[in-house]
Amino acid sequence: MNPENPQTIVVILGPTASGKTRLAVEVAKRINGAIISADSRQIFRGMDIGTGKDLDVYEDIPHYLIDIRAAGDHYHVAQYQQDFQQALNAMRESGRRPILCGGTGLYLHAALAGFAYSAVPVSTGRRAILEQLDKATLVRMLESLPPPPNFFADTSTKKRLIRAIEIAEWSQNHALPEDTHQPPAACIFGIDPPLEIRRQRITERLTQRLDAGLLNEVETLLNGGVSAQQLIRYGLEYKYTTSYLLGALDYDTYVARLNTEIHRFAKRQMTYFRKMEKEGFAIHWLRHGTVEEMAAELLGHIK
Repeated sequence: MNPENPQTIVVILGPTASGKTRLAVEVAKRINGAIISADSRQIFRGMDIGTGKDLDVYEDIPHYLIDIRAAGDHYHVAQYQQDFQQALNAMRESGRRPILCGGTGLYLHAALAGFAYSAVPVSTGRRAILEQLDKATLVRMLESLPPPPNFFADTSTKKRLIRAIEIAEWSQNHALPEDTHQPPAACIFGIDPPLEIRRQRITERLTQRLDAGLLNEVETLLNGGVSAQQLIRYGLEYKYTTSYLLGALDYDTYVARLNTEIHRFAKRQMTYFRKMEKEGFAIHWLRHGTVEEMAAELLGHIK
């Protein structure tokens, strides 16, 4: 892989509140780049505050795979893989350098490595049964199943754990599907702020989102026909805000619990990235600094 090749994707990953988008925009300005989002919730329209889209940060930098689906739509990794490839083709045709930016490990993995199992069909009936079980039971169930060849199970959320079980059960009676996705050449960079800084940013950002109207955003989605069950499935801000609006939590408990869960989510993201490294993905972890300093370090590796 030649990092100076304009066909090589620049990847910027990291946990929530690490400053990925601002860094991606700064790098894009310097290399005539465009950005492809790798965020599983920013694809949905109307979910702006809770997902931290910060669309004004992009300024005039082209960006893809944001606001491409209506909130409440079902969307999975195989669809993301197809949309990613289409966005990548469009970007290259425009002469822009591709920058993949986000923190959803499953989507990053799908874009960079390809999933032979992305075409495994969804079993609505089976999912309805599995959704009634708690996470610990689902983990034990997955561990009891023979692991499919070369399958990387993401167990960070209940939703993805159920999908992993679905794939493992399907694989017991079916041959490995063909993977037509050709992994692209990529140069991967990670942001991992010191723990205390990350914690401070997460808590401050939650306060900012509440002040910006997170409650109103979720209430609007509910009034617009998105079911409470679906919003809860989106997790974190949408799960706990919906629970609060439905009266299941008092305000102080809602804020405290949501803050704790976002911190735990950031930890799970880092665990996923470390697993990617063990699989052979070379991630260059940037030194913590200003956006300009990190951009300069990154550019020193690709120019």
